Amino acid sequence: MPQDTTNITKVALVTGGGSGIGQSICLRLAQKGLKVLVVDLDLVSANQTVNLITEQGGAAQAYELNIANNADVKSVFDSILEKESIDILINNAGIAHVGDIEHTSEADLDRLYNVNVKGVYNCISACIGAMKAQKSGVIINMASIASSVGITDRFAYSMSKGAVLTMTYSVARDYIDDGVRCNCISPGRVHTPFVDNFLDNNYADNRDEMFEKLSKSQPIGRMGQPQEIAALVDYLCSDEASFITGSNFPIDGGFVTLNN
Repeated sequence: MPQDTTNITKVALVTGGGSGIGQSICLRLAQKGLKVLVVDLDLVSANQTVNLITEQGGAAQAYELNIANNADVKSVFDSILEKESIDILINNAGIAHVGDIEHTSEADLDRLYNVNVKGVYNCISACIGAMKAQKSGVIINMASIASSVGITDRFAYSMSKGAVLTMTYSVARDYIDDGVRCNCISPGRVHTPFVDNFLDNNYADNRDEMFEKLSKSQPIGRMGQPQEIAALVDYLCSDEASFITGSNFPIDGGFVTLNN
């Protein structure tokens, strides 16, 4: 159903909005009448998300951005803030790495830090002043179950997502009196193109078997869907969640609490 964009009052910026969970978040927020700024390292993917939104009558704009580059983030965010507010920031962009500490090089560690940790820092720092000035704002950070429990062969990834969790607590505490809410979401395994590519590249001979094994690692018996993550983001951004800040929301099919 076409969306009425004449009364748009809020703007949401979503990093990594070109595919997977990020794209689902963008579509969900646009359906709720928000203008969505789709930020991605790949401008083609960002524009594809924008096209999906505008085809449904929503409002969106694409931005090409490497969130690991502080100067570029500041430049893009400043240019946006000169024209409109950033009412909601969704720090969704991130990268993965498989390996224990013996199989994590310094370059691997730096790469994960630069995107998953510094990228979140860059984006929050670029808009927190504006949110503080307008006395309102919502920040949602994408953490992981790896923030809270030990996951085999995820040393660098767990390090980075643990930092996302504690950054969330810190920002929520520091800006609670400025009308800014900050929470994080910790997904378990979600069925995205990343999972499909991982299986195709590493388990071509027994892909279906591995897909089933990965699915069953969640006690609920399946992987999550991007739309389910987007629904939780939608709620946490809404006025109905105005009493929620400084919280971590596992969405993992029972992995953290039941997988023991």
